[in-house]
Formats: sequence, structure tokens, C-alpha cells
Amino acid sequence: MEPPTPPPQILPPPPPTGIPSKNFPIKIERIEKSPPVNFPSPGSKGKRVSLLTNHFKVTVGSNGGGDFFHYDILISYEDGREVTRKNLKIALVDKLSEVYKSELAGKSLVYDGDRSLFALGPLPQNNLEFSIVLNPVLAKCVSGNEQKRQRLSSSTSKIFKLQLKFASRISMQRRLIDCSSLRVLNAILRQQALRQGCLVLYQSFFLNDTKNLIDLGGGIHGCRGFFSSFKALQGGMYLNHDVSMTTIVQSGSVVDFLIRNQNVKTPFEIDWNKARGTLKNLRFKVNHLKFEFKITGFSDRPCKEQKFSLKLGEANVETTVYDYFVKTRGIKLSFSANLPCINAGKPRKPKFFPIELCSLVPLQRYKNELTGYQTSAMIKKSSQKPEELLQFLADTGKMIKHEAEPLLKSCGISIDGSFVQAEGRVLSAPRLIMGNGEHIFPRNGFWNIKDKKLLAPKKLENWAVVNFSTSCDIRSTCLKLAKVSSNYGMVVSPPACVIQENPKYKKKPASVRVETMFQQIKSKFRQNPPHFILCLLSDKKFCDLYGPWKKKTIVEFGILDQCVSSNKIDEKYLMNLMLKINAKLGGFNHTILSELTRSIPFVSKIPTMIFGMEVSHASPGPTERPSIASVVGSREWPRISSYRACLRALSPKVKMIDSLFKPISEQKDAGIFSELLLEFFASSGNKKPAQIIIFRFVPSCLV
Repeated sequence: MEPPTPPPQILPPPPPTGIPSKNFPIKIERIEKSPPVNFPSPGSKGKRVSLLTNHFKVTVGSNGGGDFFHYDILISYEDGREVTRKNLKIALVDKLSEVYKSELAGKSLVYDGDRSLFALGPLPQNNLEFSIVLNPVLAKCVSGNEQKRQRLSSSTSKIFKLQLKFASRISMQRRLIDCSSLRVLNAILRQQALRQGCLVLYQSFFLNDTKNLIDLGGGIHGCRGFFSSFKALQGGMYLNHDVSMTTIVQSGSVVDFLIRNQNVKTPFEIDWNKARGTLKNLRFKVNHLKFEFKITGFSDRPCKEQKFSLKLGEANVETTVYDYFVKTRGIKLSFSANLPCINAGKPRKPKFFPIELCSLVPLQRYKNELTGYQTSAMIKKSSQKPEELLQFLADTGKMIKHEAEPLLKSCGISIDGSFVQAEGRVLSAPRLIMGNGEHIFPRNGFWNIKDKKLLAPKKLENWAVVNFSTSCDIRSTCLKLAKVSSNYGMVVSPPACVIQENPKYKKKPASVRVETMFQQIKSKFRQNPPHFILCLLSDKKFCDLYGPWKKKTIVEFGILDQCVSSNKIDEKYLMNLMLKINAKLGGFNHTILSELTRSIPFVSKIPTMIFGMEVSHASPGPTERPSIASVVGSREWPRISSYRACLRALSPKVKMIDSLFKPISEQKDAGIFSELLLEFFASSGNKKPAQIIIFRFVPSCLV
């Protein structure tokens, strides 16, 4: 039986060939290109000084070097599934260069770790396909620190397919250097650092050197590295070096790390459920083996009870992990018998090792959230004086030796070994205006406001004090705060009430303590909530109450508050506290003379609005935490010191602020810009901004 004949396709009628008599063609005017932006000439004010920058001059040969050819690369398994593990893809590309050197015409390759491969010169064909036979190994990780780090996991081999497709040609001539050229050059820097055993994070490189480690406690180290990137600036091309910091786990014995991490004295006190999450996916070596493994978990039973099947000749014999290592391998075990084994295998094919034989390899990034103490130690211990910073960058640059990289030389790139000098100017410090029109001049780098009055003080009234189990003398503290504030012209009324935490809640979780405290606040203020709350903590910097308390007061109830460390209260501390409280209440502590006299260039004469934008991401750890977009907009023009803030939650790790504009109809918009522009208009005498200045923080890794 023949299939039915499909009906003929009905096509639309052709368009009319003639032009209607009432219509006339419109001549399209040529749009002239806008003239280039004229940057202002260098300034003339201030004292000239010579500055040493963290840039190195880069010279490109007159004819450049050989051009790079960009190829899209797809790496897949034999069954067509795409390879997603970055370390495995890098190992396969290295194997490609080694095995198919003649088929690639001996061209040098640069791989970005994703889907772009760059060849110095054209490959024989535009479309190429290769097969790589690779033993299933745990290939050298991008953050590894050894030149060749791999192990056999079975006697079988895997076949991978690498498909190359020509995408574009990238010129390395001096006049044609662009973003694509910089992308290749920065990929060369990353590839060079990997081959030298560095931990590579974007354009930041970390060497395995104990001199660069900072002990943060809990088995966690801060690791000082350096950021290195080619940049095209007004004066030409430069190599920018800067200091980077990251956190890594303590290398060496797994047991020693867990003891420090959990702050216990013996291995038998370790919480193994907690240890499982801490150690998962970390790499380790076994004392009697050269290979490297990845931790997938722990055994369900202790080492002396955990059994597995051992093949002896033609028979399979069941034995325990402890007996195998002690009796079969002759390895002495001191304390592993009653501890779980480390599992480096898969669920269906586990691979157990006694924990005392295992050592964590160096330069493994710690991705969990730091404690308050660790964060503070990281900030304090990582700070460097300018001369120390320059010395570190110079020494590290000599160790990495970018200028000796053959691929850069092939591009005609040469890097000067000395820091670039630039001319700067030291401007005169601004003059502050306090209350009663008093002028303050800076001395020795700071403004002394002692015995001065605030410019626009606010009265503190209808406020409360909450005390989270501190031994602070609250009555005395409130009297001292009122006295100090009075000296500066600010009136502080006595607190409406003081709420003490019930001692039985002192050891409860932070969220429970905060919730209980707010129940007491609600019972005290049944009609109207307090306008302001002063919160006394035992240690503001490291207190676990700080985050939950701020979330409760600001986010849920919208109450202004100020947290205080009860162990630091003195007259100077109270003065700074008073300044913060006045600013939070909407007062002005001081202003600068040029703001009052309307003499700020480009801003004071024309209605100008200033925006500041930044996106903050959650600390390393749980990925479900949102990123926070923060935008501030100036108000009360011609002031430049009064701002309104807007916050929006974004998806985790998102860098683009997608809520600046949010049209809900043709006439209304619920975005951040609309909110801040309306505030500017209302607070500036119904004036619209004639010009807008935007400051947007962009991380160096995105530049």
C-alpha cells in the first residue's frame, strides 16, 4: 500500500512590485560617527611626586610574532558524552601535543581549560579529530603542585575524542593587539604557571612555598600568591602584578589536620561525620605508594573490622583492611585499628586505606566558610607595607620568569624587569566644616574634632539597650555616652528600657538567643517599636550573634541598631560610637568646604547624580546563598555626601545587576534606578540630574 500523497503547499501571494502612488521613498541620511572622546589634560594642582607602580612595560616587536589561530575544541568520551572535568581536559590536551606532534605540524598549543585552543600558526586542516587513549587516572588537578600527578585506577584504558574546528585568526602585530590577543597572552601565563606546579585561580598563581603561608588556626592556612595579567592601557601594553590571597588546607598527615580542625587532642575524639564533609574530594597520598587519590568518604566499620575481597592466585579471600596492611604488606599500624578507613573508591568498588598512612597533598583550596577569628586573622596577617609588597612581587616574578616563556618570545613579546614609574600629585587635604561653621585643618594625617560641635546632630530618643549576657555596667555606659554626645552637641535621652538576656539561654544557638530577645522587646514595646537599639555583645568581631541580630533588626523589623563590644568601651570608643549613631539617625557629622561653597568641578554647577554599585558574594561554602547587589545614589544636590542605598538579592555567584531597570508598565518602573532617581528629584528641589556619574567596582579577574 502506497503512502498518501501530501497536499500541495499553499504559498502566500507575492508582494506588489510597484510603489503606491501616495507613498514616496524616504532618503536615508548618512549617520556621522561621533567624534572620539577627548580626555582632560593632566592636572596641574598639587605637589609632583614620582610613583612606583606594580606594572611592567611590555614591548611588542615591530612586526609582532607569528599569529595565533583559534580553534573550538570539543573533548568527549567514546560514547559521545562531553568531558567536564577541567583537570582531565588539560591532561588530554597535553597528551595531544605529545602524541600527535607530527600531525599538528609541531605547532605549540595554548589551552584555556574550556573550549578554546590556540595554535601558534595554522594547523594542517581547519577541522581535525583525534583519539587519545588514556589510562583512567586522577590527572594533575589545576590546583596541583607537582609536575606529574597521576595514578592508575584499573588495568583498562579509556578512549577520548578531541574535535578541533577553526574559529578565527588572532594577530599579534603591535598595532592590532586587542582583547582576543590579551586573552591568548593571559592563557599563556596560566599554562606556564600550571607547568611550574602553581595553584591557579583565574589569573592568580600560588607557589608551594612555606614562606607564603599564614596560619589561620583550625588546620587552615592563608596562602599569599600573585595576580598576573596583560593589560592594554593608554601608554601601551603592560604586565600587571599584584598580591592575591586564598585559603588552603594544611598539608601532611590527615589525622593531624583533623585534630587541629576540630580542636581535639587525640584521633579518638574526632567527629567523623563532620570530618566526612571537611575532607570530601581532597587529594591525598599513601606513604608506601607514589600515586595520588581523592577522598570519597570513610568506611562504615573500623579498620580491624572492615573486610574486603583479596584475590590470591585463583581464589578470592576475605580479609580485613588491618590484617592486609599489617600481615600481608608488613606495614606497622600504631592507632588505626579502631578508626575508620579512608575510602578512595566508588560506591560499588571501594578502595580503603588506614588513615594514619594518608597525607594530604599541598596547595588544596579550602572552600568552606571561615570563622570570624580566621577572617580577622586573614586580614590582619596578610597586610603588608608598600616596600614589602614590592619586594614580594619582584621576588615572585623572578621565580615565575614570565619573560623566559618560549611562547611569549615567539609572539615578539618582551617584558621589562623593572617596575614602571609614573608621575603623581599630592593634593592638599580637604578642609572640614563642623558645627557653628568651624573649620578643621588636618594635622599629621588626620582631623582632630575634639571639642567641636557636630554639623547637624540628631536627638536620640525612644531607644532601648539589650544585653547578651555581658558584664558591662549598662547604667554607667549610657551616662558616659550621653555626656560624650553632649560635648559634641548631640542630645541622648535616657533609654526607654534595658533588656537583659536570661542566663539560661547563654549556651543556646545564636538564632534561638536572638529570637528570645525579640520576644522580650515585643513585650516591652507593645504599641510602638523602639526607634533605635543599642546591642551589647561580649565580642562584636567574633560573636556568632552578630549576623542573626542584624538580620532580625534591619531586614525583618527595619529598626536602626548599633552593636557594641562591651570589653572595649572607653571615651574614644564612645566618641566613635556617637558619630556612627548620629549618621544612622540621618544627621551630619561634618562636611567639606568645597561642598558648601559649590566649588567641586563638574558636579557643583550642574545637577549631578552619583551612583555607586557593587555585587557581594557569599563566602566559600554553600552555593545556595544569594549574591547581594548594592547600589547607592546621591541625594540633596549639590551635596555629594548624602546617599540612599538599595539592596537586591541575586542568584548565587551572579555578577550582573539585572534589577537596575524593571518596567511594570509603560509609565512605571520598579527598578533600582527609578527608585533612586525619584529620591534625587524629591530631595533636590524637584531637579532632575543633568549628568550622572557611575562608579562600578569590577574585580581584577574580570578585567
